[in-house]
Amino acid sequence: MPHRTLPPPALGLARVLQAAAQVGQARLGWGRVPAEQAGEGSDASGDFASDAAKRKRCSPLPTSWRPPSPAEGGGRRVGTLVALLVLAALALPALTLWRTAAALPPLDLTAASLRSTVILDRKGQLLRPFATADGRWRLPVTAGEVDPRFLAMLKAYEDHRFDSHPGIDPAATLRAAWQLLTAQRIVSGGSTLSMQVARLVEPRAERSLRAKLRQMIRAVELERRLGKAGVLDLYLALAPYGGPVEGLRAASLAYFGREPARLSFAESALLVALPQAPETRRPDRFAATARRARDRVLDIAAARGLLTPQEAHAAKAEPVPTARKRFPMLAAHAAEQAVAADPDARVQRLTLDARLQASLETLAAERATALGPALSAAILVVDNRSGHVLAHVGSAGYLDGARAGAVDATAAVRSPGSALKPFIYALAFENGLAHPETLLDDRPARFAASYAPENFDLGYRGTVTARVALQQSLNLPAVDLLETVGAARFVARLRGAGASILLPRDTAPGLPVALGGLGITLTDLARLYAGLARGGSVPSLRHRLDGPPSPAAPERAVADPVSAWYVADILRGAPPPENAPAGRLAFKTGTSYGYRDAWALGFDARVTVAVWVGRPDGASVPGLVGRSAAAPMLFDAFSRFGGEPEPLPRPREALVAATIALPPPLRHIRRDAPKTLAATLGVPLKIAYPPDGARVDLGLGAGEKARLALKALGGQPPLTWMVDGLPVAESLRRQSDWSPEGAGFARISVMDAAGSSDSVVVRLE
Repeated sequence: MPHRTLPPPALGLARVLQAAAQVGQARLGWGRVPAEQAGEGSDASGDFASDAAKRKRCSPLPTSWRPPSPAEGGGRRVGTLVALLVLAALALPALTLWRTAAALPPLDLTAASLRSTVILDRKGQLLRPFATADGRWRLPVTAGEVDPRFLAMLKAYEDHRFDSHPGIDPAATLRAAWQLLTAQRIVSGGSTLSMQVARLVEPRAERSLRAKLRQMIRAVELERRLGKAGVLDLYLALAPYGGPVEGLRAASLAYFGREPARLSFAESALLVALPQAPETRRPDRFAATARRARDRVLDIAAARGLLTPQEAHAAKAEPVPTARKRFPMLAAHAAEQAVAADPDARVQRLTLDARLQASLETLAAERATALGPALSAAILVVDNRSGHVLAHVGSAGYLDGARAGAVDATAAVRSPGSALKPFIYALAFENGLAHPETLLDDRPARFAASYAPENFDLGYRGTVTARVALQQSLNLPAVDLLETVGAARFVARLRGAGASILLPRDTAPGLPVALGGLGITLTDLARLYAGLARGGSVPSLRHRLDGPPSPAAPERAVADPVSAWYVADILRGAPPPENAPAGRLAFKTGTSYGYRDAWALGFDARVTVAVWVGRPDGASVPGLVGRSAAAPMLFDAFSRFGGEPEPLPRPREALVAATIALPPPLRHIRRDAPKTLAATLGVPLKIAYPPDGARVDLGLGAGEKARLALKALGGQPPLTWMVDGLPVAESLRRQSDWSPEGAGFARISVMDAAGSSDSVVVRLE
């Protein structure tokens, strides 16, 4: 018969039994007849015989020696027979274990390692778990994440020698066998925690001696392979708690609604007792049976000194849960997107804040219910400095079918109404066409021969500053400015900043985009407003903290720092909704055509909050206005974020002046003025020196003071020269100069009396 190597568990067990047999022989004298008693006629052979011969040759027999009596010889023969029977009894299970171990396939832990996918917030708090493919709730957990009192009770009740035995507890096994022989029934099982894990790893319906031997072998193998900590972690993950609930973490959430890091004595005892009979002790079905099992664990824990009798008595007075709780479902839409993006990751940590997320989900549900049936709401909160999404509320209730809660409104393309007006003003400010104190006309007008917009309230204010026009969201001045900067250029700026803009099919950008004549998502609007809060630099939104790092995104700007600050300063003075504080938050509202969408977006230096309210199917809702429906939610969301709003710091180049103190071209924009960046009459205005992109050596690196010559061609004097948005010279001639304060890049602009302008960027050295 070919030689067969013992598997590691059987080999280890064989060595244990061999050592035990040697100890028994040494202590009881089994299997060896002393040479002194064997004599010459003894049947002893080998070393024993030669030893006796040596003794006979080397020393005489003592005078007190006498031959053994027949009674003594018979007693020794009986002892030898008993010893042989005991050895045979030990050898039989050892042989059985060896044969069973040799027939076992390698231990496969693939199925046991399967866990539910869990989505965590930025601090590790559970947002939403997902069931496994076979419908089980098996959440990842380790012993380090469990209340130590639970672990102590578990060992005291199930296996108090767990930390010392090799996977099999010999004393418990012998006790169980003796009780079975004497009571003719199973009194105790003798199973260790390691053997229970072996049964969970390789579940089998049969209850036989062979199945028990298999568990014993696998228990030793598990301990050799994983160690005590690994075996305990497997038990905490696989222990059954009734129905599809498996593992301590899922059970703690299902029965008590919280993580197992902190459990009361009563809760720990119940979770210790349930795995022994998970279906017949389920507290949601058999509360009385569950209570008795829990109290028995408390009694054993008190008997072993884990808690005092008073603590055990108080724990028994606690009620057992009579129903299962829902698993957490915070940020349901964001969780689904994370799983779709990385389906193989079992644990994903998002940038969301669970506390803020839960608070805003409640806010959206309450306000949508108050506003009317079938209405939904969405809220997005962005950290301006990092681009992390701190809250993602996709609807007024994920499970609310009447409001189409499964639809994520943060990704829906909708009409923004007036929510894009701030970016029209920013583009005009950036190009030197206007200033917050520039006078604009708010009067009936017709653009492009047929387009005649009206204000929302059908009234007109006459001549107003750009500041007032934006704060009151007047339509005529916004359309006038858009015609000046160009609709195509404006849409190109938004797309260049990373926003996905949807225009009507086969149409070019037109003036109606100023009042919401395009499609955009709440997510893109939030990014654009976060760009204003960051000085014009639009962030790339981040949704996940772990995982591979995102590739570096190119810098995208929606405005320059000065124009972004101008817009933020204007919006900070916008009249707030009723009962909201004034002058603390830069915000803008919007209402789409037909009262289909209500928007409110606000920011400070810390965060940007974007709110949308409407019907997911796009139906009209009479009376749905951004100021009354979305703005109150915006201010409430900011209050739930906490802290005092932080205003944006003013750039050094920002010009703070009254209308009368502005350069003449910035004081007023007339409706009959040219609507292009160059004059339509005469020679177009252009900077002749310095040329765009030039490097001009003025000796500034050596600390010298020098003046840069400025020269323009064409245009209508007087000309106003500006550097980085700040006026530096005004002249009736086309030549001037300027003294820079130091080396570096400078944006030099010139503007003529007709409103035409030109700009260059140079590097001064």
